[in-house]
Amino acid sequence: MRLGDYANGLQHIGLPSNDLDKTIQFYTDLGFENVYETINRQAGERVAFLRLQGLTMEVYETGQAAMRSGAIDHIAIDVADVESAYALAQEQGLEIVSNGIESLPFWENGVRFFIVLGPNRERIEFNQYL
Repeated sequence: MRLGDYANGLQHIGLPSNDLDKTIQFYTDLGFENVYETINRQAGERVAFLRLQGLTMEVYETGQAAMRSGAIDHIAIDVADVESAYALAQEQGLEIVSNGIESLPFWENGVRFFIVLGPNRERIEFNQYL
């Protein structure tokens, strides 16, 4: 079995921003819809989810965005069973960099996720909508 067997597809791309309002305006001008805004109280950051057809971007205001190519923070894979996916990631010896399975109060019922590092140190998030 592989982690991809739990995947439903690409869930979202995470993009840090130094100016969330400007970023929202830029992407909505391109045709994205601002589908959800919230505050990540754990990080003290404003967060917006912007959607264009099947592509969702999570944009969050960090004040520390790299402001250069390579600024995408993570790729999130939508999974149906985050606990089984996590167990398999552990079994396969993947480098898990989150604190186990974490939770955030995003969307209607929240999300649960974990993050692994890829071979280029990219962050890959396995995320389940609750």
